[in-house]
Amino acid sequence: MAHEHKLEIFRGLVKFKSNTQKIWGVLVFLSIVTAIEVVLGIYKPESLMVMFLGMKLLNWIFIGLTIVKAYYITWDFMHMRDETKALRRMVIWTAVFLIIYLVFILLQEGSYIFRIYDDGYITKDF
Repeated sequence: MAHEHKLEIFRGLVKFKSNTQKIWGVLVFLSIVTAIEVVLGIYKPESLMVMFLGMKLLNWIFIGLTIVKAYYITWDFMHMRDETKALRRMVIWTAVFLIIYLVFILLQEGSYIFRIYDDGYITKDF
């Protein structure tokens, strides 16, 4: 017996009649998120240029939207919703931890290099 995939997105808020409709629905959602990123990248609203946790708020929004897209691609196209709870948690939480760790490292190293170029001297020598 073939395994039936769930034909809804957003935890059942939007339901589709076929896999083809679901693929189009997911494409529309991912396109909207990408369009928001592109519009914010082109216009760069001044209200989002305030500093927040060592980086501009606009950059945090880009990181958040990218994580949303990556999560949703994994959830729908890699069929994580159809897996057991333990496997879903293992894959998703490992990826979330590694992304947060990568962002932390990039922010630390990036701010150090920025200070070197901004101040003109090295404060730490590794």
